[in-house]
Order: sequence, then C-alpha cells, then structure tokens
Amino acid sequence: MDGVAAVAPERRLVAIVGPTASGKSALALSLAREVPAEIVSCDSLQVYRGLDIGSAKPTLAERRAVPHHLIDVVDPDQDFSAADYARLARAALREISARGRLPIVVGGTGLYLRALLRGLFAGPSRDAQVRERLEKVAARRGDASLHRLLARVDPAAAARIEVRDRVRVIRALEVWRASGRPLTAHHREGAEPLAGYVSLVAGLAPSREALRAAVEARTRAMFEAGLVDEVRGLLARYPATLRPLGAIGYREAAAVARGEWTVDQAQRDMVKDTMRYAKRQSTWFRHQEDVRWFESAEEARGATFDWLA
Repeated sequence: MDGVAAVAPERRLVAIVGPTASGKSALALSLAREVPAEIVSCDSLQVYRGLDIGSAKPTLAERRAVPHHLIDVVDPDQDFSAADYARLARAALREISARGRLPIVVGGTGLYLRALLRGLFAGPSRDAQVRERLEKVAARRGDASLHRLLARVDPAAAARIEVRDRVRVIRALEVWRASGRPLTAHHREGAEPLAGYVSLVAGLAPSREALRAAVEARTRAMFEAGLVDEVRGLLARYPATLRPLGAIGYREAAAVARGEWTVDQAQRDMVKDTMRYAKRQSTWFRHQEDVRWFESAEEARGATFDWLA
C-alpha cells in the first residue's frame, strides 16, 4: 500500500475487463458517477462510426453524462490496429489525468488492453508471398484449416482468434514463419509499457448461466432496437466483405437483411457465437497475471473504491 499511496491520485488508472455482456460498461458508469472520472473504451468495434447497436455502444445520454473516449474514431472501411488504439488511448489517459480525473478503461478486447498497458512488439514486416500462399490455402481448404495450423504452432493465439478472422490468423502465422516464435511469445515481451500509472485491473467473471441469460437478453434487445436496419444502412455504403461487418451480430443481421435467415435463426446463432467469443475472452484475460477477478459487479465496485481510498 505504501507504493500506491506514494503515487499522485491523478496517475491512477482503473481497467474493467471480462467477457462480453458481463456488465463492464454499467460498472464503469456506476464508478464514474461517484468519482470524477472519464471512460476510455477498449472495444475493437466501438471505434467504428455507424456500428452502434451491434457493438453495444453507450447511449448518447450516457456519453453526455460521462465523457467517453475511443468511440467513433474511424469509418468501417478504414484500417485501425492495436497500435493505433494504444497511441490514441495513451493520449486520452494523459488528457484525462491532466484534468485531475480518473481514467476508467473498459472493454473486452484483450489485445487492445495489452497494447495500452504493456506496449506491442514491432513484429516482422509483412511478407506478401507468405500471405498469398496462406490466402490460397484458406480459399482452397477453408478458414478452419488455417486456424488448425495456428492451433498447432500457437495454441494461445488460436484460443483468442476466431476461426473466421482470416486477417488475424494469417498475421499470426506470418509472424511465426518469419521469426520462428509464436505471436503470443512476442506479445508477452511487449515493448514500451505504459509509464507513470499505477493500475487496478478488475475482471468480471459471472457464472456461465448468468452470462448466457445476459447474452440472450442483450441479443433480443439489439434486434428490437433495429440492428437489421443498422446493417442495411451499412451495406448500402460499404462492401459486405469489410472486416467489421463480419463481426458477431453484424454477420447474423446481414443474413436477415439478405432474406437468408429469420430473426429467430439469427438470434440463436448470435447467442451461440457470442458465448464462444466470451469463452475466448475469458481464456485471454485469465492468462493475464495482474487481473483481480470478481463474481459480481457490486463486489468489484466495492474493491475499486477501497483501492482508490
């Protein structure tokens, strides 16, 4: 505690992590209503303009009540990397701290949080020939074949990267081919960790039953709020092959928009895929040694206030 007490209050940082639909955003808003704070989103979909309902962005009222950062940063057809996130999020932290407020980082994109707190390794440069060969393998044998290869050489990366995410699977394999070491090993080493902050990383870990109930309720609410119409609007402006439009929720809603699925089918598939994604998120964060886990948001809230006292 002596080390914590020696750090100026404006240099503290709270991060709230865990699987999707576990209550992270609600907890962050609850904390921000009690202490002078601003929220920094750590979500790889919320950075995109126009992806509102399916990314579970905070409402405009919530964003007016508590300042939010790293939301609506780029258009869906613009590239945005973990390195971009770390650069912008660190700038936001400095601005928030300069105002004498507490930064609360909240979200479930583990790689973004690692990039923010620990930095990223530079990595080998892209190899067009290797990428072309891997693309041909995927086209001929399917994305699952590439993912199985990744699982053999880097099980930890395969556990957190979705089978359909061909871009990230290929990058992980490219790094392994170029360096002889798995991507996960490079990430563990990191580069240029965040300096000048003492942080509490609070993880929410509800029971699987509670999480599934929350996922089902949120999925229904998203469709009732107009997710299919949101996707129709996006598809009118952007190609369906864009990576953000292949994310969970957006691909199911797109199938409804094309008349391929009913809403019930889409919701069932979305719940199934979301639960799989939640498992990958939990696996990722469980490998982070600095996360303090809590079964309920109320427990995490109390521990956070104790840490801030």
